[in-house]
Amino acid sequence: MSGGPAELAAADRSVPAGELGQTLKIRHGAGYEHFVRDGESETVDGCEVAVFRWTYRTRIAE
Repeated sequence: MSGGPAELAAADRSVPAGELGQTLKIRHGAGYEHFVRDGESETVDGCEVAVFRWTYRTRIAE
């Protein structure tokens, strides 16, 4: 994933292949970080992976 808060854990930045066509909503702190796939990919440790870009943040309603 690209963008979003720097403190978002690396483990939260990996998603199953079945979610590649979806907008990702990852809980972080008191809200959610939203990421979308733009079709870009990159090579990491010899494997091609999809890149999701951060788009916006929403807060959890109280």
